[in-house]
Formats: sequence, structure tokens, C-alpha cells
Amino acid sequence: MRPRSSTLTDHELELMRIIWERGEATVRDVYEELLRRRKVAYTTVMTAMKTLERKGYLKASQQNRAFLYRPTQPRGKVTKALVRHFIDRVFEGSAQPLLVHLLKERHISESDLAYIDRLIKEQAPKGGRSS
Repeated sequence: MRPRSSTLTDHELELMRIIWERGEATVRDVYEELLRRRKVAYTTVMTAMKTLERKGYLKASQQNRAFLYRPTQPRGKVTKALVRHFIDRVFEGSAQPLLVHLLKERHISESDLAYIDRLIKEQAPKGGRSS
């Protein structure tokens, strides 16, 4: 049997986005939000949220008769870890092939390129490069 992964599935990430946006949520809250997008079973949402708790992404506390779930980590930290995991798996730890792919396939808009250029310039040492 394959060991359980601690990374997020697409479905789990969708649930986490809802909970990050709300700050906290019950299973019913997440279920009703998902129903606006597509058909889903309440038990599916409940099981996924329990899995997210087991993986350490959510913490539950009892509120009246329902459990209230809160994220254990900020969205940016989880995103950073997911991107690092993807780069390690797909590009053997190097971000360069990913950036080249995005540029060649035109998945980066002109405004995004301008923003990236500004970031690069902010990170560059003042007075030019030294060898």
C-alpha cells in the first residue's frame, strides 16, 4: 500500500481556498459554497475536511453542535510549499525550466512580465554586478 501524501489534492485545495477566504468554516459552510459551483455530497466534504485535519492543514473546535475548522497555516506558506514540491518533482529542483516553459508557452502576460522585471530590479545589488 502506498503511504498517504501530505500534499493537497485538487479537491482539498478547493476546500482550503474557501476556508482561507472565510477564516473559519463549518462543513455546512463549505458544502453550501461548493454547491454554488457544482454538485457535491455533504459526506464528501465532511470526509475531505477530516482528512485535511489529519494532514495538519485544519484544526477543528466544537461550536454548539458543529465543528468549526480553521486553517493551521496561512495560504502563502502552503502555496510556497506546493510550488516547491512541484518544482522538485517535475523539474528536479530547478525553477529555471518552469520559467522557460511559462515564457515559451506564453502563460505570462505583459503586465506580469513587467511586475517580474520590477521584482528582479529590486533584488539586484546596487551599482551593478560584481564578479
